[in-house]
Amino acid sequence: MPVFQLIIIAVVQGITEFLPISSSGHLILLPNLSGMEDQGQVIDVAVHVGTLFAVCLYFRAEVALGIRGLGHLLTGQTKTPAARLALLLIISTIPVVLAGLVLSVTGLDEQLRSVAVIGWAMLVFGIVLYWFDRTGAELREFNDWSLKHAVIMGLWQVLALIPGTSRSGITITGARSLGYGREDAARIAMLMSIPTIIASGTLLSIEVIATADMQAAKDGAIAAVFSFVAALGALTLMMRLLKSVSYTPYVVYRVILGLALLWIAYR
Repeated sequence: MPVFQLIIIAVVQGITEFLPISSSGHLILLPNLSGMEDQGQVIDVAVHVGTLFAVCLYFRAEVALGIRGLGHLLTGQTKTPAARLALLLIISTIPVVLAGLVLSVTGLDEQLRSVAVIGWAMLVFGIVLYWFDRTGAELREFNDWSLKHAVIMGLWQVLALIPGTSRSGITITGARSLGYGREDAARIAMLMSIPTIIASGTLLSIEVIATADMQAAKDGAIAAVFSFVAALGALTLMMRLLKSVSYTPYVVYRVILGLALLWIAYR
């Protein structure tokens, strides 16, 4: 695959993974609208690895706490802050993993990869994000995250399996509906992305590991590096902007893109 195309794919994935505008939707649209060849699963795995390293670096303190928490859980310690964080992340990931397996086994995941589906998801879930961001209270902080809320946000995250929904966008929507402030909602959503990306990346890796060759590995390495840089930059910028800016600019982008895609799909 040409290096230029690898960079384009990696940058698109990196920027859109953590912004509430849907990375999967953009990656599906890229070959459909540009005429580029589909990047394939090897590159999909690589760009997910890049974004995984980016979010782990940005939230390194929380990630270290969660890793310690896994050790605590394995030794029967469930009352420590570390164990609590690890448990909440596990609980919030279970619904999307189970739903993803069902979609994969039934083949429904491929049926959802259409311009019309992405357009509707962009539009509808963008409006839902706007509604809860404008009307949601800011009563709760990160440390208020509870088992009940982890389950609820995990169910919200299942909707991200619809291309165009945005995993970060829908989990932020769920957090805002529960009364978490904008920054804390994003913080929880980003941490929830870590086990989810690991799970999806693992499933993809199992499928491609037997067919990958040296050239595919080189392409994947290039894609991973550029997606890491793009994701880290986008994540840093968004978290800084949330101190003074709402999610409205992302909603506007979603609505415009959603309407454009629906026009393309139904014309």
